[in-house]
Amino acid sequence: MQEIAAAVGLPIGRLGGGFMISREAKGFSEATGLKGWAPYFRGRFGVLGDVDADVVAAAAGFFPAETVRSAWEAGSDLPAAIAAEQYAGVAHAYGRRVLGDFGEAGRLAELLEMVVGAGDVIGAPVFAGWRAVALPSDAPARAIQLAHIVRELRNGLHIVAVLGSGLSPLEAVLSGTSALLPSGEPNAEYFGWPRPFPEVTEEVRERRAEAERLTDQLMAPAFASLDKGEAEELVALAQKADRVVFG
Repeated sequence: MQEIAAAVGLPIGRLGGGFMISREAKGFSEATGLKGWAPYFRGRFGVLGDVDADVVAAAAGFFPAETVRSAWEAGSDLPAAIAAEQYAGVAHAYGRRVLGDFGEAGRLAELLEMVVGAGDVIGAPVFAGWRAVALPSDAPARAIQLAHIVRELRNGLHIVAVLGSGLSPLEAVLSGTSALLPSGEPNAEYFGWPRPFPEVTEEVRERRAEAERLTDQLMAPAFASLDKGEAEELVALAQKADRVVFG
């Protein structure tokens, strides 16, 4: 199932992450009074509980610890559990807006739920936290939340793969591509990494490619919950939904 994990990586990443930069997310920021990275960190990582910022940095993986601490502590007046609940609501509202007319959202949600249920929590604490969050009953919202949970599984395992491939988090950001944000140096700067940045050598690129292959390999057991027909259907539906949302 490694090839299935690779095929759905981009569309699931976009479907599961799009709500974080949506107008609904902006509304969450305005409603809570949080600014900058604070609503993102408090919302996405609120499932970890009211922990020290280093715990969040460990789970986030690709951000400087200083960025994480500043954002996490700026949102400390909003309890983590409440932030996570409200962030789930952001995902639901986004899903209803972008997939409300997608007639196959229910089937997409069914297949994604099988993957989520088969995922291993080891190495993916944010996935574990989000998997414990109740799912909405309506298909568009449910599909987006499940896509987000699968995305969190991949992100956790990708951190493992990056480190296992001998890359630093900064090297991974500089040499990688982003499904929703600018890539390379603009992304590193956006995340808060200070300049000057190290050179992205051919060796770094090769290690980055190996990290992607290893991530797909680590994701494969979750997709093994699907038979061949279901796996192919998931790829088709994820790509179709991605086109509906992003064109």
